[in-house]
Amino acid sequence: MTGSPRPVAADPASVAPARRFPVGTLAYVALVAVAVFLAATTPFSGYVLNILMQAATYAIAVIGLTVVLGLCGQINLAQAAFFGIGAYAVGLGTVDLGISFWLCLPIGLALALVLGAVLGASTLRLGGHYLAMVTISFQQILTLIMINWIPVTHGPDGVPNIKRPGLFTDGQSYLALCIVVLAAVAYAVWRMPKTRLGRAMRAVRDNELAAGVTGIDIYRTKVAAFAIGALLAGLGGGLFAGSFTYISPDQFSFAESVVFLTMALLGGVGSPVGAVIGTGLLILIPEWLRFLKEIPGLYLAIYGLAVILIVVFMPEGIWGFLGDQVKRLRPRKPAAPRAQELTLTQAAASAVPVLQVEGLSKHFGGLKAVDEVSFTVARGGIHALIGPNGSGKTTTLNVLSGLYTPTGGRVRLDGQDITRFAPHRRAASGLGRTFQNIRLFRSMSALENVVIGAERPGNAIVAQDRASLEARARAALAFVGLEARADEPISSFSYGHQRLVEIARALAGNPVLLLLDEPAAGLNSTEKNALTVLLRRMAAKGLTILIIDHDMTLVSDVASHITVLNFGRRIADGVTATVLREPAVIEAYLGQESTEGPTIGLKTDLATA
Repeated sequence: MTGSPRPVAADPASVAPARRFPVGTLAYVALVAVAVFLAATTPFSGYVLNILMQAATYAIAVIGLTVVLGLCGQINLAQAAFFGIGAYAVGLGTVDLGISFWLCLPIGLALALVLGAVLGASTLRLGGHYLAMVTISFQQILTLIMINWIPVTHGPDGVPNIKRPGLFTDGQSYLALCIVVLAAVAYAVWRMPKTRLGRAMRAVRDNELAAGVTGIDIYRTKVAAFAIGALLAGLGGGLFAGSFTYISPDQFSFAESVVFLTMALLGGVGSPVGAVIGTGLLILIPEWLRFLKEIPGLYLAIYGLAVILIVVFMPEGIWGFLGDQVKRLRPRKPAAPRAQELTLTQAAASAVPVLQVEGLSKHFGGLKAVDEVSFTVARGGIHALIGPNGSGKTTTLNVLSGLYTPTGGRVRLDGQDITRFAPHRRAASGLGRTFQNIRLFRSMSALENVVIGAERPGNAIVAQDRASLEARARAALAFVGLEARADEPISSFSYGHQRLVEIARALAGNPVLLLLDEPAAGLNSTEKNALTVLLRRMAAKGLTILIIDHDMTLVSDVASHITVLNFGRRIADGVTATVLREPAVIEAYLGQESTEGPTIGLKTDLATA
């Protein structure tokens, strides 16, 4: 349907009813209250207090790794450096400057946050082992500064007599404070995957290309994850300094970063619960094995063997293993309300084409994959971009969607020049995209995948609250026939159904133009027939589609206009029936110059090309 894009009033069925306070949250608050009471009243020995405070403060830093590594998939081997920044801010501030603990702690958090963001912004474009190397270098540099900048850091002697805050001067009350902060941090990170930022991080972790074309700013998301991880490390470090009232450079070395990473992996990097479990185990196991320290090597051998066995037999960590068992015991969710009809609001009829491509080129060295291609996609209907293998079709789509930077030419979407836009900005302008090789977010359910599509920036058709987004996602899944399986994990779907989920994700974003890259690839004849029907239904709603596919039967059945490429250049453009009869097109596909024979015969021949 057509009409000016406008916010659509939320359907009553899509608005979540008022909820009572979740039982799980109440239970969590009660558990924390009990832990705080025991910490404040139980007469622990000084030794036990130290162990518990170390576990609590370390766990906060390890939860930071849950954000950057578990949620966003970015390696950080400098967590101890940020931990040290928070600790030194509190130590130096309270001892040398006489500043209140409550002022020093925010200063440490700000320093960790800024340095984390700067380090992330300058290195996250590298990724992989290069990112690991840079973070190791940062860690080593900071350690050297702590050791050698003696007038400021006190050098190897460290900083003694660190002051605790006034109300928490004794060990037990300070332990209670650490537990409260740990509980608050763990709860916030536990809830994060359900937030827009958390979903963006998970999407980036699962598939960066898909995240970009659904409107997620990949770079900013990575920097945000890195900064939050550094912030939590700084928070843990600041509390650690108050716990022991003494810090020294050796407590924040690269070895400690490895310990933090091991704790996260051991407990389960995907959850703050796993971070707490892993931290507790790696701090407590050495204490449990203290009686073996008199036997040289045996203590370390048993300690290392325990870690190896857990990692080998529980690759997702202890909580990853236990969490799977808990999920099986949960009662099924009540059935969601029946999805509403999917609405697609397109711009009003206009003389301006949806897409204008002018002299588009993409060269890879001496290879001209796309060479000065020009074509126009009119508003409404289906436009096909076809050509033999290697003709430059997918490269053209990658340039149009911003995955490749063009060598030359210009691209306009709905009258706006998007030639230099990044993928997420093109998505915000109304460009949707699917891929030949299906790109879904594998750790999510079908509904979660499509919700990310509905969250596309600039999607004015849906409110950005959770209930409205889920209602929109269910409507898109219902449109492709998969509403009943909305809550199932993507791994349980067949190849053909995964293709439909990817299309539903794009439709949920209400695109101005939808690019479909080989949507029939890998489908059987029944699934192709269903796809043909689906494409016609999409076009009937006013959606403009640019499709690439090798199945000429499908293309000729659904496309009203065709552009043909060969060796990176446009060789034909026009109405479908006319283009399929052109000698240059026949020669490109069949290698012969023949203009005779009915169009249907050509379709059959091209379908086997």
